[in-house]
Amino acid sequence: MRSAFIDTLTTLAKADPRVTLLVGDLGFSVVEGYAEALPRQYLNAGVAEQNMTGLAAGLALGVGRCVFTYSIANFNTMRCLEQIRHDVCYHRADVKVVAVGGGVTYGNQGYTHFAVEDLAIMSALPGMVVAAPADAAEARLITELAVASPGPWYLRLGRDGEPALHADGLERLDLGALVPVRQGSAGAVLAVGPLAVQARQAVDLLAGEGHPLALFSVPFIKPLDTDAIRQLARNVPFLLTVEEHSGNGGLGSAVAGVLAEMGGAPPLVCMHLPERHDVIGTQAFLREHHGLDAAGIEATLRRVL
Repeated sequence: MRSAFIDTLTTLAKADPRVTLLVGDLGFSVVEGYAEALPRQYLNAGVAEQNMTGLAAGLALGVGRCVFTYSIANFNTMRCLEQIRHDVCYHRADVKVVAVGGGVTYGNQGYTHFAVEDLAIMSALPGMVVAAPADAAEARLITELAVASPGPWYLRLGRDGEPALHADGLERLDLGALVPVRQGSAGAVLAVGPLAVQARQAVDLLAGEGHPLALFSVPFIKPLDTDAIRQLARNVPFLLTVEEHSGNGGLGSAVAGVLAEMGGAPPLVCMHLPERHDVIGTQAFLREHHGLDAAGIEATLRRVL
């Protein structure tokens, strides 16, 4: 997913001299090609994320650049939240905060490297678009949308090697839209980020047993296609959300708000990470431990069905 983002950004930057990449002294397994090809549109700001964000805002507001900041998810969000809020969002600066390692991608390094509140925090900021692609195909299209859409964005990536959700690719992605993966009427699953692949495995298995479940990737937490969710809720007996994020302020909370306003909506089941994190391990281990792997999603769906 990171490579898909960098490759797409490199192509866009070659065609548009406004596009600029700032990194916080990391990403050197993927950014070298961009840096070598576009040295005047690249800067390593060092381990100084607050300065990096202020610099990005200055480049956007002062000389009209479209600036991407790139770091591990916790570091270029919470470490410099004040700069994002005041320098970027308050001034509607054309700055895109790109966070690698969403969720528990860096699980072995413990809670300091978990990005499990980021979607909620960034969604609360004014004018911020919040995106979390499920695979490389979505990451490419979201990067293109980010360059074409002035203003603040938050783009939450995994690392590399995530399985493809859209095996045949994806030709189009509209801002805020849900992406249908599988049709069904027995219930609907809404999944954020790479967990959509785990959800697909569970849904495919249950479909083979006579339970046709709909599955949607939700690449945008904000704006969220509330009309599509309302329409979906009118046609299925339940909704289930899946996210590698805290239960507070993520997709489940957003969908719950939509359903509460409807009145008479179907039941909603929310799968997410716990609020406390006392367990450390690989991303695969932590997903299994918290029931967010394919087997855990399948088990939850069986209980609901």
